[in-house]
Formats: sequence, structure tokens, C-alpha cells
Amino acid sequence: MRTTPPPQPDPDAALFVISVAAELSGLHPQTLRTYERMGLISPNRTGGGGRRYSFRDIELLREISELTSSGIGIEGVRQILELQNRIAALVQRNQELAAELEATRDALRRTLRSRESVAAPNKLPVLREPEPGQSVVVWRRGR
Repeated sequence: MRTTPPPQPDPDAALFVISVAAELSGLHPQTLRTYERMGLISPNRTGGGGRRYSFRDIELLREISELTSSGIGIEGVRQILELQNRIAALVQRNQELAAELEATRDALRRTLRSRESVAAPNKLPVLREPEPGQSVVVWRRGR
């Protein structure tokens, strides 16, 4: 008999009150409040104003704790977190552009196959695989 694993909770679901978040992260509740005032973390709020922390918030608090305990100051932590966020955004954008480029290549290949009288596909630079160290530029019209 095969059982399905239980569904994984949403990492952004606001589940934990501040005392539980403090215990899970190994920090004092006042430290969590301080980090929030400094803008390092932004827990969700209930209708009554109570803080609710997610699994992602707990992981962020643990990361902040590790960085500060290794001697990095709060401003250094802020910069590290900002750079990590920027890197994640750039990686995401790069994946989107790579998928768009591949879709464009596929569309060009299909078009060329449907028009046998068109010049050989290798004459179109976008259909050639880039060589190592070579850049590919994709031009798009504004949205």
C-alpha cells in the first residue's frame, strides 16, 4: 500500500507567535522586535497587531544570528541580506531570459522548418549555441 506524503506547509505561512519564533530561532523576543524595527525582518501581523512569523522568517532569523555571532555587525548583516536578495532576483531574471531565448529559438526553428525555401538555419546567429565566453543579446520591444 502506497501512502502519499503529507503536504509541505507554505514557507511563507504566518504560523508562529513571537515567543515560539524566539525559541525556534534561539533569540530573545526583544531581539526579534529590535530586528523588526531595524527593518531586517517583517513578520506578518494579525488583525489585533500581533506578530506572526513564518518558516522563512525563522530561517532568516537563524541566518542573522549566525552572521552576528561570527562578528559581523548589523549594518554588515543588512548589506549581506540585501546582496543575497539581489542575487536571487538576478538568478530568477536570468532563468526567465534563458527560457525566453529558448522559446524564441524553438519558434525560429519551427518557422524555418515550415519554409523549406528559407536559407539554412545556421545563418541565423540566434540559432547557434553560444561558445564559452561569448555573450548573447536578446532584443525585445517594450511592453
